[in-house]
Amino acid sequence: MYTYFASNGFSFGSSHQNWKAIKAFCDANNLLFIPSVGPGYVDTAVRPWNNHNTRNRVNGRYYETSLQAALSARPEIVTITSFNQWHEGTQIERAVPKKTMEHLYLDYLPNQPDHYLQLTRQWAETFNKEKDKWLM
Repeated sequence: MYTYFASNGFSFGSSHQNWKAIKAFCDANNLLFIPSVGPGYVDTAVRPWNNHNTRNRVNGRYYETSLQAALSARPEIVTITSFNQWHEGTQIERAVPKKTMEHLYLDYLPNQPDHYLQLTRQWAETFNKEKDKWLM
């Protein structure tokens, strides 16, 4: 089972509070649970009706909260949803302020342009260390 959505609460599967129960169900049924995290979510540029699922980045705290929730479920795999979906505000690549006539692209100020890549590296290292303990 793969949760996909980067917006906590968007669906049952994307709701962090359900991940431990989903993982337990998967374990009991010989299935693989793969939680997916994201740095935030704002897809109103392509889905104007969906602003209730917007999740602000809060300078990386939303991403770290999602990653912590994923690790708490002790999965074998964690994915990052839509790391390059600029129109959904879920990118983690280097970003600098940019505005066009049609769109204002999110940046990571006051953090550095590679803030989310750094967070991803840190959490990947944490995940690998923790996973080694779980699988012993």
